[in-house]
Amino acid sequence: MSRASQIGRVASTLHAFSSALYRAYGPQHWWPARTRFEVIVGAYLTQATAWASVERSLANLRRAGCLNLDGLRRTPVSQLQALIRPSGFVRRKAASLRAFVDFLDAQHGGSLTRLSRQDVLRTRRQLLALPGVGPETADVILVYALGHPAIVIDTYLRRVAHRHGLIPAAAERYDPELRAAAEQMLSAPALEPVLARAQEFHAWIVEVGKRHCRATAQCEGCPLQKFLPRASVQMKRLHHSNT
Repeated sequence: MSRASQIGRVASTLHAFSSALYRAYGPQHWWPARTRFEVIVGAYLTQATAWASVERSLANLRRAGCLNLDGLRRTPVSQLQALIRPSGFVRRKAASLRAFVDFLDAQHGGSLTRLSRQDVLRTRRQLLALPGVGPETADVILVYALGHPAIVIDTYLRRVAHRHGLIPAAAERYDPELRAAAEQMLSAPALEPVLARAQEFHAWIVEVGKRHCRATAQCEGCPLQKFLPRASVQMKRLHHSNT
């Protein structure tokens, strides 16, 4: 099978996933934030920590009047570290947040609107050049804060794709193929805008990942169970029959 055919097959399966997850979960209205800047702060803080911890950090920042550009500009680093302590890795995350503010001021006049109007590929390259920004964080910022219909490739999506036989391993080296297939899936004709599809698809994958596609799979009742490869289903049935 050619690469184009393989990507098309994966895109078709992801489209079927999207329909099944919509029926199961409905609109998620992600990302949970009040402002675009809060999305960005949350994307930094959620690295290597649970969202409940991020919510405590965001609440601290909000109470201190720091959950905006001006607030972060004037807040001493030591105070910023204390405010985001529930999220952990405070030195790295505080420095990364300040680096983002410096970048926005220096290259975009402190305007998220100006940043959002820039070409998406250029914006992604700029974000990835910042400290503390990997591909997942960059894509979250693009999709939820800047309004670009990008696809978020995270651990949950890799795991779902691998377990359903769409990629050979849940590893980052398969991200280009997975991204190409997901972008093809997003571009298919549909009633809802492409941006909304990108946002909801990521939210649904996170939901199925938290409920079912964990490190140890909990497939029973999963909306995507019917899409599992036959051999995988047979192995799970054999496992359950022997326990």
